[in-house]
Amino acid sequence: MHHPLHTPICDYFGIEYPIFLAGMGGVSASALTAAVSNAGGLGILGGATMDVALLREEIKKTKELTDKPFAVDLLAPIPDMIRPQIEVVFEEDIRIFVAGLAVPAEFMSEMHDRDMKIVVMCGKVRHAEKSEAAGADVVAAQGTEAGGHTGEIGGMALIPQTVEAVNIPVLAAGGLANGRGLIAALALGAQGAIFGTRFIATPEAEAAPGYQEALVAAKDDSTVRSRSYTGKPARALRTERTDEWEAKADEIQAFPMQAGISAREGVMDYMGRGDHFDPKRMFMPSGQGVGLIHEIKPAAEVFADIVSEAEATLQELTKLATPATA
Repeated sequence: MHHPLHTPICDYFGIEYPIFLAGMGGVSASALTAAVSNAGGLGILGGATMDVALLREEIKKTKELTDKPFAVDLLAPIPDMIRPQIEVVFEEDIRIFVAGLAVPAEFMSEMHDRDMKIVVMCGKVRHAEKSEAAGADVVAAQGTEAGGHTGEIGGMALIPQTVEAVNIPVLAAGGLANGRGLIAALALGAQGAIFGTRFIATPEAEAAPGYQEALVAAKDDSTVRSRSYTGKPARALRTERTDEWEAKADEIQAFPMQAGISAREGVMDYMGRGDHFDPKRMFMPSGQGVGLIHEIKPAAEVFADIVSEAEATLQELTKLATPATA
């Protein structure tokens, strides 16, 4: 007998709970990916910031840490930029691929020939329709509440409209940080929910201590959606640097040129690989659910909290829907 949170997407991906790790570039590396998969969800390795050698290394590490299903996420707007990484994905026999920023049309035929499952992140209904038409197996309706690259439509509106528009499974993403968020996503018609920012505040995440501390200190209004770091709209903690660039928004370059400017300024090392972290200037992707993060704790505990709160919320809703007896 399945547990109350079981949805068809669990069987589709071979997971226990409909809880997905966001494929956050650089942050969702092997340790965090494996931790979420081992807990019963789907860990997603964020390969967007990894070169070929590092991506292969992190995939192999993930396989050593878990025998459960996991996916690899890459940004797909410029095929030439990810072609070498895609070859690694093929060579390492990855079974689930997640695409951000665009439909990976050039690679989808071969992916399906290899029996891979393809998930495409979408910020508008028409993006989901386009993804389905191109052959995507699952779409994720990501509301503007999400951290990192995100659209402008709120999840409360986007998720049910996407569910209505497509005939493939829909995942929900954007601003989700606890069990109530999971239940809300399911109530809106999604078969599962993607959690990002909450898992950054864990020891397994590849995130600078200053980044994690800033997340714990942040409130619901601490983020801003800005093109100032990468050239594409990305939600991050508001900093002195975002304010400076927004004041001269006409000077912001397109992606990936603006990302190059940011890299030269040394403000893209949110992973903490260097020895200089300036919280007043660093790019710190964050969703609007950040105000629900109150401490840094292991990913398995965060996962268990989401499950237990979701189950408790279901019980509360059942009581509310049950007529009181005389």
